[in-house]
Amino acid sequence: MTIDHQNDLVRKAIAVLESLESGNPVAITQFVHPERYIQHNQALPDGRDAMLGALNHLQEAGTKVSVKRAIADGDFVVLHSVYQFFGSKVGIDIFRFENGLIVEHWDNLQEMAERTPSHHTMIDGPVAIQDMDKTDVNKALVKSYVENILLRRNSELLASYFDGDRYIQHSPHIADGLSGLHAALQSLKERNIEFQYNRIHHVIGQGNFVLTVSEGTFDGKPTAFYDLFRVENGKIAEHWDVIESILPAEKRKNVNSRF
Repeated sequence: MTIDHQNDLVRKAIAVLESLESGNPVAITQFVHPERYIQHNQALPDGRDAMLGALNHLQEAGTKVSVKRAIADGDFVVLHSVYQFFGSKVGIDIFRFENGLIVEHWDNLQEMAERTPSHHTMIDGPVAIQDMDKTDVNKALVKSYVENILLRRNSELLASYFDGDRYIQHSPHIADGLSGLHAALQSLKERNIEFQYNRIHHVIGQGNFVLTVSEGTFDGKPTAFYDLFRVENGKIAEHWDVIESILPAEKRKNVNSRF
């Protein structure tokens, strides 16, 4: 897939998100499949009509969308954004395209924390895609990290994924560095808050940025974990995340899997 084609898919995905702010339906009618649009946000019904039908409400609510990062990988586009919608939120949206039209969507949304232990925000940091020739090796590194550390808890391997204590953290509960990660895990343990990654569903990457989408539990609740990593010189250098609880079956507006 050419860079121009990937850039075109990114342009279309951003235009669709910006429609949620403007209320203009043109991008949605042009770039979302009219009959085959699968919605994995379980608070929303399937289909393009549901998206079009929400535009007036979103505009009346003063919705704002600011896209900070975009990743294109094959037929997938990932957008990392700030939403203003009943408060500030950080979102990661995933769109899947077929023949130039969006046919599937996943997302996670989380309240924006005003302060973080690292003193970074949940969204700031580098945005430029680099090291395009290293996409596959970077995806393999990040997948290995999530499998070995987050799923299997092989803590003896932890240091091998990082350049010493150089690790920039944007999670609202974790300070910078491996030392910050250890401290956060200890704090959760002391408060009897358990989290568990059980399965990776997606690994999407472009150059030095890789997103993993995982299923698990946090504090006893079924949870979707979206983790975005920046890789530098073969090591994980930076991390953002968006974590959202999975709706119980009785509150879902579609029958699709969350993943």
